[in-house]
Amino acid sequence: MQRALADFGADNSFLAATKKVQEHYGVELPLSGARQHTLTHAKAIGAVEHQPAQTAAVVLTGMDGSMIRIVEPGQQEDKRKGKQLSFKQANLCCARAKGAADAVYGATMASVKTAGLVWQEVAKGAGWVERTFTHAVADGAEPIFNAFEEQFGTDKTKAKFTLDFYHVSEHLGQAAEVMAPGQTKDWLHQQQGRLLENQVEEVLKTLEPQLEPEEQKEAPVRGAHRYIEKRKENMDYAGARAAGLPIGSGDVESGHSHVIQARLKIAGASWRPHNAEAMLQLRTTRANNDWDRYWKELAKT
Repeated sequence: MQRALADFGADNSFLAATKKVQEHYGVELPLSGARQHTLTHAKAIGAVEHQPAQTAAVVLTGMDGSMIRIVEPGQQEDKRKGKQLSFKQANLCCARAKGAADAVYGATMASVKTAGLVWQEVAKGAGWVERTFTHAVADGAEPIFNAFEEQFGTDKTKAKFTLDFYHVSEHLGQAAEVMAPGQTKDWLHQQQGRLLENQVEEVLKTLEPQLEPEEQKEAPVRGAHRYIEKRKENMDYAGARAAGLPIGSGDVESGHSHVIQARLKIAGASWRPHNAEAMLQLRTTRANNDWDRYWKELAKT
């Protein structure tokens, strides 16, 4: 019964979980029972270590953040009053061997630096070893880039960080409104074509004549220029495509949808930080197909 309840609670609100238990097993449970049993197993399931099928020659990987609604109890005697609501970032890591269909996931509410440790463990779960070539695709956020170098090194013959092509395109799309009003799509396609041929400097030169003044708050052209200039050494799109490697962070982006958002961001959901962390472990373990292993080897029911 606990397995069924945790199964329902992993994918549905705790209220919906109690209704499903009643429907399928004819057992009435309070909402608190659904929450308690699901979170108990969510906290324990993090002990499951994903076992890779084999060592990978090339691992494709990435990290990205998703904002989770957090609730903290009030300071008054009645903790239900004066609750504080905020949003906190959950960092999702994913990795898969080149040619593999399924990715391995890991997530944490902790800092990006701590998430970096999770990142390497996720890569190991996909078959990464020290001789594996690591191809990462992510946005240009400094903490993510630093975490990558800390965990996978700076030797580009062993590990390469590629700036997500679609994030770059978003920045250029905003700049297009200033650069080529009325012809934004054509202008954007031209810049994208240059990027795919590694003509990054040409794109930067195209932007430079219309850079906004430093004091101007709305500055999409300057924003795009800075974004590209900062990570121009990580934009070898031609090389990646020639090697059959991705230039977009689709794996981790889709992971946000089906691993995190499908449960932690359902309508009305808000979480205590420690419960959100536990649910992330539950969701990633299920996504990694280690659910049965937990119940057979570790669960104490």
